[in-house]
Amino acid sequence: MEKLEDKYANIDLKKIYEYKDLPDKISGQCDNCGSVKFKSSVGGGKFLRECTNCGMKKNI
Repeated sequence: MEKLEDKYANIDLKKIYEYKDLPDKISGQCDNCGSVKFKSSVGGGKFLRECTNCGMKKNI
């Protein structure tokens, strides 16, 4: 089984992550760049959060 630290080290910005699989390292901050600014959208019963700085996406 892959360690959680390894997942944070190998973040692919083209992939949309699930929050249950990759929870925030620091609550409310981007795991990749540490930014706190996000743009959000809702569709298909999912809440998508995208970092405005680096573009990392996560379904919450």
